[in-house]
Amino acid sequence: MTPAAETRRRLRRPSWAGRNYSLLTAAAFVTNLGSQGALIAAAFAVLEAGGDGGDVGLVAAARTLPLVLFLLVGGAVADRLPRHRVMVAANALNFLSQGAFGALVLLGEPRLWQMMLLTALGGTGQAFFSPAAEGMLLSSVEGEQAGRAFAVFRMAMQGAAVGGAALGGALVAVVGPGWVLAADAAAFAVAGALRAFLDVRDLPRRAPGGGLLADLREGWREVSGRPWLWGIVLQFSIANAVVGAADAVYGPLVADDHLGGPGPWGLALGCFGAGTVAGALLMTRWKPRRLLFVGTLCVFPLALPSAALAVPVPVAVLCAVMFLTGVTLEVFGVSWMTALHQEIPEDKLSRVSAYDWFGSVALVPPATALAGPAESAFGRPAALWGCAGLVVVVTAAVLCVPDVRHLTRRTQRVTGRAPEAGPPPGWYPAESSADPEGALGGQG
Repeated sequence: MTPAAETRRRLRRPSWAGRNYSLLTAAAFVTNLGSQGALIAAAFAVLEAGGDGGDVGLVAAARTLPLVLFLLVGGAVADRLPRHRVMVAANALNFLSQGAFGALVLLGEPRLWQMMLLTALGGTGQAFFSPAAEGMLLSSVEGEQAGRAFAVFRMAMQGAAVGGAALGGALVAVVGPGWVLAADAAAFAVAGALRAFLDVRDLPRRAPGGGLLADLREGWREVSGRPWLWGIVLQFSIANAVVGAADAVYGPLVADDHLGGPGPWGLALGCFGAGTVAGALLMTRWKPRRLLFVGTLCVFPLALPSAALAVPVPVAVLCAVMFLTGVTLEVFGVSWMTALHQEIPEDKLSRVSAYDWFGSVALVPPATALAGPAESAFGRPAALWGCAGLVVVVTAAVLCVPDVRHLTRRTQRVTGRAPEAGPPPGWYPAESSADPEGALGGQG
């Protein structure tokens, strides 16, 4: 083989990285890179306009509230309309809202209600985008390499998140938050243009349903009929809530009192992000056979950061804990996507994804709001130990679900509803189950 031919062979996309997958991955990288910087820029825009910490929280809540309210509707819409059109429309709404936010900041002093309104429009776009995007991604890969494809996708997203946060923070300091918000708007425009080129000709046509409520009920039947699915969604409803409260409220306070300020806390969060990239890289090679059993075991370390803050441990130990947590949580994330891909019928992916997203975010706002009163009532160390304990309890409870322990990796997805009786989905007797890759074995 000539050197030129060898170079072409190395640069050729792997068979599992088709056109749609490549476009989706590139678009997700671009939007994640911009959005992470925009989160920092939005907070500083509020502060520079004369707001305080409470106002920053109101702007953040303005994004979360419509996300919770419209997620289920967004999932039903994405399974009724062409998903790529829903994604492009949502990107257009995010482009307009972030562009207007950036323009307000650059042109003068934005009012709090204006920032809340524009942020709420962005959250609404995200509510319709997320179920459509996950359904589209899960539909874009097939066969035994699906797990590797999801791992590479998540590695691109997590890498963009780490880089975007670092770049965004630096740019806010150099050019100001308005330009960073404008750059995020441009990222949404680029991503929307990429997603407009998705090829949907080979996707199965979805029969029209009986209305929005009927679609939502059908999606709920898909979730409620699978104990492994609703069990893990419920698990992460609680786990995400308490971990979100610990990271958003207690982490900065512990850092300020014991670790030396925001710098060490930012370093610890960066180590978590690096861990997620390393975990996704690991999952490009590792294909555990019992997907959810191994994945759920890897959720237990999610309790470690809260416990480390409760002690509190030195900065170096905290960084190591955060890195390990990022690695193991990404093992779960790839395993979870692989399980959804092989078990959920294609025409219901977005509705199931919407229930998954809803469970992941619904309890975060009240948990964050209750973090302060819990600290006053029980003390900060006790509240943090409580967060760690809840993660352990709900994760152990999920392991009691037989389907979680027995669901097995397969190379073909289901084409209809799971049977109401019989073996758990994806379960096979040990003597007949096959792991084609030779690998042993993992939200919301």
